Amino acid sequence: MWAQLRPIGRSSASGGYRRYAWTGADADCRAWFAQQARDRGLAYEVDRNGNQWAWLGDPALGDAVVTGSHLDSVPDGGAFDGPLGVVSAFAALDELRDRGTEFARPLGVVNFGDEEGARFGLACVGSRLTAGRLTAEEAHRLTDADGVTLPRAMEAAGYDPEAIGPDPGRLARIGAFVELHVEQGRALDLSGDAVGVASAIWPHGRWRFDFRGEANHAGTTRLDDRRDPMLPYAETVLAARREARLAGALATFGKVAVEPNGVNAVPSLVRGWLDSRAADPESLDAVVTGVERAARAYAREHGVGLDVVRESFTPVVGFDHALRDELVRVLGPGTPVLGTGAGHDAGILSGTVPTAMLFVRNPTGVSHSPAEHATEDDCAAGVTALADALEGLVRG
Repeated sequence: MWAQLRPIGRSSASGGYRRYAWTGADADCRAWFAQQARDRGLAYEVDRNGNQWAWLGDPALGDAVVTGSHLDSVPDGGAFDGPLGVVSAFAALDELRDRGTEFARPLGVVNFGDEEGARFGLACVGSRLTAGRLTAEEAHRLTDADGVTLPRAMEAAGYDPEAIGPDPGRLARIGAFVELHVEQGRALDLSGDAVGVASAIWPHGRWRFDFRGEANHAGTTRLDDRRDPMLPYAETVLAARREARLAGALATFGKVAVEPNGVNAVPSLVRGWLDSRAADPESLDAVVTGVERAARAYAREHGVGLDVVRESFTPVVGFDHALRDELVRVLGPGTPVLGTGAGHDAGILSGTVPTAMLFVRNPTGVSHSPAEHATEDDCAAGVTALADALEGLVRG
């Protein structure tokens, strides 16, 4: 399975992956998922929001156990973030069949669409729509960097954008969702454990900072006559690092757009996106408030306008305690239980469905990069842990 997925959407230049929603690479990943379902004799379906499902047993019976993750990527992302959870889900199902497990509850494998938000700027679109955390009207307004709307992209890929929206009936059939994911940090590497259990997802969000100045000639405009938005933006980037360190949190300006984006032109607009995450809401608020306060002071100093827009926000997500404790019991005493600053589909569903997560060790500690990694032995340990957890659940 891993060998089949490896070449899909891979950049020859960076070695990373560009599997963006509703593109050719995404279609190839979806075709792979459908084939895995057929090869195992599973019932296959695509829901109204473009999420893919493979079922052993009839989900209409209810109280189903579901596992899986996503197959899309960030720009030049690694091979493991998302796909490891989907591949491990099919592998765990194979393992349970080899064990002769009796399935008293339906078991599903899912591939949630557009989890990373790389194309339209909003993460977890497929699961957000399903859970009613994103309205159809809001989704229809999403646009990529080329001006293509989500509805146009879905239509071009052969899907009906008019059908998207909340799917409470589907979620009501699910009794538990367990997502396996490569760890996006080094906690397990430092503890020496191959597999861990998630405790919670930190509160996190994305804010857009629009610094509006005046376009001018770089070779003729005196420094004192400039209203250069790049200067307060640069100072704000440093302020974000400072505020995050003070709060024991994380803050990153990882995306920037400049207009007119000419080498010999003073910009008229610098638009930067802040991603911030913290262990608690108070720390997150302190970081974002501090960054915005500094940005406004820098903008005034340089005669530049500033608009700040919160584009997304997810409060702290605590996973289902009973399900989390069951995973720890199955994996054994001393199993690490750790929080994470990364968002996941499991977090989106947690308000409606009992959810839990398993993490597989990433020795590099690097994620959203081609350097992201997990050893074959650790991946196998993850499959065994997932199979053990699912076995206890599907037996009822």
